[in-house]
Amino acid sequence: MNWDQVEGKWKQLRGSAKEEWGKLTDDDLDVIAGKRDQLVGKIQQRYGCAKEEAEHRVDGWYGSLDPEARPARVTKM
Repeated sequence: MNWDQVEGKWKQLRGSAKEEWGKLTDDDLDVIAGKRDQLVGKIQQRYGCAKEEAEHRVDGWYGSLDPEARPARVTKM
C-alpha cells in the first residue's frame, strides 16, 4: 500500500488512526482526509511533539497497515 492508497481508503482507515491517536477529533480526521502532511501536523499540534517525532509515529502506524512496509524480521532456526 502506498500513501495514495491511504488517501483513497481514508474512510476505512480513520478508525485505525483514531485508535492510534485518540486526541485527534472527528473534525481533525475530516481535515486530514488521508494526507500525510496534514496527519503529521495534527499529531504535532495535539501531542505537542516535534515534526520528526510525529513523522516517526505516522511511519510506524503506516507500517502496521502494510506488512510489506515493515522491516523484514530475521528468524533464528
